Amino acid sequence: MSEAAAGIDWIEAGRKLFAGPCGFLAGVGRIEGLPSVGAPEIAFAGRSNVGKSSLVNALTGRLSLARVSHTPGRTQELNFFDLNGEARLVDMPGYGYAAVSKAKSAAWGKLARDYLRGRPSLLRVLVLIDGRHGLKESDEETMRLLDASAVSYAVVLTKRDSVKTADQPGRVAATLEALSRRPAAYPEVVFTSARTGEGVAELRAHIARLVAERSGAGPRGCREGTGAETWAS
Repeated sequence: MSEAAAGIDWIEAGRKLFAGPCGFLAGVGRIEGLPSVGAPEIAFAGRSNVGKSSLVNALTGRLSLARVSHTPGRTQELNFFDLNGEARLVDMPGYGYAAVSKAKSAAWGKLARDYLRGRPSLLRVLVLIDGRHGLKESDEETMRLLDASAVSYAVVLTKRDSVKTADQPGRVAATLEALSRRPAAYPEVVFTSARTGEGVAELRAHIARLVAERSGAGPRGCREGTGAETWAS
């Protein structure tokens, strides 16, 4: 990031990025069906009940952009959403859901692995972790895959509104400690709630900065701001 970009208000940059048009681009069930490489992509990974679709909707301010289901395991494709031509959000199939067949789970796993290992436009994977429970073994497996594939990832804790305020710093600290031993992990954790909006602005800022770093320039109209900053089986 250039020196000029150091003065950017990333919270405002994130707001502007997600205030633009955002629409469904494609649902991909086979690696051959991936959209052509274009805008930089940020993927959302996590257990089937962690709230990936709800968080995508909260980020974009649209209640039904990503399909939200009360039945875990319903997201069965890589769902691509176009963010005003500047970036793409990718809602990945959830992992760790035991009720689906082994054959279906294996197919989802292969699709996810192939995408993660060979997508040049993928900037970062956001690994969503249920903030009430912390890291599970299936999350660890996913992070081992990302480490082995040299794919940058960051952890986003979800369901912040269900965690006592006094307990939240400890959850973040424990997660950061676990990430400190992982070579591909970004050393930052954002604690979010799709229901209340807590942490959403910070996550938008995180994504806006990623996109700006890829382009080599700061976002338009946001300079001189106030500043703020399992598939492995």
